[in-house]
Amino acid sequence: MIDVEERVIGNLTVRIDRLLCVGFEDCLDVVPNGLVLDNQGIVTFTPDADGLTREQLLAACRICPVDAITVLENGTHIAP
Repeated sequence: MIDVEERVIGNLTVRIDRLLCVGFEDCLDVVPNGLVLDNQGIVTFTPDADGLTREQLLAACRICPVDAITVLENGTHIAP
């Protein structure tokens, strides 16, 4: 499995660092339709993640206690 999972959603690039994620599930509370725990207990994107809004993505990123989710816009790191 790769260490960083990345998805472009709208004009944002969202990265999940699989080595940092410990499965607290806080991000799932914010975007239950876009993120899910895989069989290793690590957050991953769902097929519905492409429909997430900017606000949802930033909220999921900011709520992560270990900063495993990062968001970039046009190559610039914007959160956390």
